[in-house]
Amino acid sequence: MPDRPISDHSFERFLGEGRLMGAKCSGCGALFVPPRAICRACYGTEMEWVQMKGTGKLAGFTCIHIGPPSMAAEGYDRNNPYCTAAVELDEGPRVVARVEEIDALQPEKIAIGMCLAVRFLHLGEGDDERTILAFQPA
Repeated sequence: MPDRPISDHSFERFLGEGRLMGAKCSGCGALFVPPRAICRACYGTEMEWVQMKGTGKLAGFTCIHIGPPSMAAEGYDRNNPYCTAAVELDEGPRVVARVEEIDALQPEKIAIGMCLAVRFLHLGEGDDERTILAFQPA
């Protein structure tokens, strides 16, 4: 696997490359997404990168009508809410991310347990470009 330090910066670089990576504890096998340098289960420090399949199920969600300024700048507001969710990856860990391609104005039609697939949102340009982790219905 990649020879990069287990860090948020490395995780973000992988997202920019279109790869969803997690950290696996060499001692007990626990998986973490986003990665952690120290295992929460056994407190081991021998962590290694593993690539996630990028699929999972919706574990919980909320539709946000009044978000932070960064989301308002993307056009989200009371009339155009966005959805953020806890996604249980097929490998086991849960990750919080945006969910695209669903109608946040009709949350009653969003089903817990629905299958999701990873989506990488590339925002900004040049030096301001960043990649955001998101999911969409599979």
